[in-house]
Amino acid sequence: MDYTSLAREYMQVMHHMRDKNGQKKIHDSMHGENFMLSYISRRQGGIIPSEISNEMGITSARIAAALNSLEAKGLITRRIDTEDRRRILIDLTEAGREQAKKHYEMIMNITVNMLQYLGEEDAKELVRIMKKLADRSPEEFI
Repeated sequence: MDYTSLAREYMQVMHHMRDKNGQKKIHDSMHGENFMLSYISRRQGGIIPSEISNEMGITSARIAAALNSLEAKGLITRRIDTEDRRRILIDLTEAGREQAKKHYEMIMNITVNMLQYLGEEDAKELVRIMKKLADRSPEEFI
């Protein structure tokens, strides 16, 4: 099998998918403010900014800027940790919880529709393959 040609075809498909809005919405959900809201929501709040920084793999300065933006929009609050006054804890406001919920529902709707489009057999196969790839770190392929 010519894996180099197959890799080229795969890369072309990935570039084509990236240009589609639905895939962009799913991709964007893993970055930026929507990711932060989702992450804080899943952790049920009370998290420190460095946790978000570590999860996203971006600098604390970029996290601070995004948190400032979310706070200005009324989506998060910051409070001093009563157990360690040096730490700031981040919580969602009701509006932040609602936005995180709406974003999750939108991403789920896109994903369900995509899997339905594939049909049962292909959808199960896609998930099986994605699980297989998720079990390996990218460094293992180098």
